[in-house]
Amino acid sequence: MSQRFKVSVNETYEFSFSKEDLISLDALQTSKSKYHVLREGKPFTVEVVANSFHDRTYLIKVKNETYKVILKNDLDQQITEMGFSLGSSKNISNIIAPMPGLILDIHVKEGEAVTEDSPLLILEAMKMENVITSPREGVIKSITVKKGDTVDKKQLLISYE
Repeated sequence: MSQRFKVSVNETYEFSFSKEDLISLDALQTSKSKYHVLREGKPFTVEVVANSFHDRTYLIKVKNETYKVILKNDLDQQITEMGFSLGSSKNISNIIAPMPGLILDIHVKEGEAVTEDSPLLILEAMKMENVITSPREGVIKSITVKKGDTVDKKQLLISYE
């Protein structure tokens, strides 16, 4: 099964691409931030004006227009489908397992203050290590799992005060 990517442009248009589509793209990098792209026989200069690797968000300039492009891979799409999103995560008081798996490591302790995006634990699922990060600042109230535990989808992992 081919990996699929969803691309949102200006939060208005959404496209879906396979990994093969991206590999076959006729693009040549001409400098650190510029690319020469051929689309249906027409040449375009594309410039990456700004990017956030963490959020997979890019500002792309084509001709004199700037576009906000957000990339989502299979895991991002699955997390969104499960009801997690950046906007709603700020009020989360519990971290639950997004999928069944094995707890490989726990990076925090009860009573510890954490910042947004700090790693909480590592969950191995589908032969992939997934770092579960904190969606917000807070203090860890309780940790209901330990290293080596097998967890089910939607099982409580960590609670905030």
